[in-house]
Amino acid sequence: MQTKRSTYQSRWLPFFLLAPQLAITLVFFIWPASQAVKSSFERTDPFGFKTTFIGLENYARILADPSYLNALGRTAIFAVSVTVLSMGTALLLAVCVNRVMRTSRFYTTLLVWPYAVAPVVAGVLWWFLFNPTIGLLPHLLDWFGINWNHRVSGTQAMILITIAAAWKQISYNFLFFLAGLQSVPPSLIEAAAIDGASPFKRFWTIVFPLLSPTTFFLLIININYVMFETFGVIDATTGGGPGQATMTLVYKVYTDGVAGLNIGSSSAQSVLLMGIVIVLTFIQFRFVERRVNY
Repeated sequence: MQTKRSTYQSRWLPFFLLAPQLAITLVFFIWPASQAVKSSFERTDPFGFKTTFIGLENYARILADPSYLNALGRTAIFAVSVTVLSMGTALLLAVCVNRVMRTSRFYTTLLVWPYAVAPVVAGVLWWFLFNPTIGLLPHLLDWFGINWNHRVSGTQAMILITIAAAWKQISYNFLFFLAGLQSVPPSLIEAAAIDGASPFKRFWTIVFPLLSPTTFFLLIININYVMFETFGVIDATTGGGPGQATMTLVYKVYTDGVAGLNIGSSSAQSVLLMGIVIVLTFIQFRFVERRVNY
C-alpha cells in the first residue's frame, strides 16, 4: 500500500502550523495537569500562604475515606446508567430516522439541537421540569401515585441527574449512529429479507455488528463525558445532594477544592480520576475492541 508524503518548501512550516494547537494543549492541559500532580503531594493552608510536601499522605487519606469510596461506587452506577440510556435512546432514534428518509433531515435537525445546549442550561431545564413545586412532571407522576421530590429522596435525585446528563449526550450519539446506519449496504439487508429473516434478526445479525466500530467509539466517549463533563448538570440540578446522594467523583473534586479549600486532597482526587479513566479506556481497548468488526 502506497501512502502520499507531503513535502514543504520550508522545514519550519509544519512546526509553525502545529504551534497554535501545541500552545493550547500546553496552556490548558499539560500545565494544569502538572500543577494538579504537584499539588497532590502537598498540603496548603486555606489562605495559600504555606505549602508543605507530604508525599502520598493525601492519597492514603482519600483511599481510606468512606465518603470517597461511596462517591466512587455512585459514579460507577451513574456512568453505566447514563451510557446505557443515552446510547440506547440514540440508537433507537437513529433507526427510526433512518427509516424515514424523506424527512430525515428535518428530524435530524430537531434531534441535534440539545447538543448545542450547555450542560448547566440542560441541568436548569430539567430542574424546572422536575421541580416539586412548579414542575410539570411531578404533577404528571402524581397521577400514577408517585410522590416526586428529589430534594429529599436520594434515589429520585440520582434519576434526575441521570436523565439530564443522558439527554444532553443523546444528540451526539444519534449523529454517529445515524451516519453508521446510512453506511450499511442495503443489498445485505435485502438479501437477508429475501431469505426470510425478520426485521429484528436482520438488525441484530447484520446491522448491529456493522455498527460495532461506532458503538465502541461512543462507549469510550460517553464514559469520558460522564466522568468529566457532567459537573454542570449536577451543580444546576442537585448540587451533590440530598445528603451527598449525587456526589460523584468530579463533583467531589470541586466540593473539596473550591468549597472546602482543601487543594491537596482535591488535586489527589483529580489525579486518581484521570487514572481511573485511563485504566477504563485501556480495558476497553484491550478486551472490548476484540469484539469489534472493522
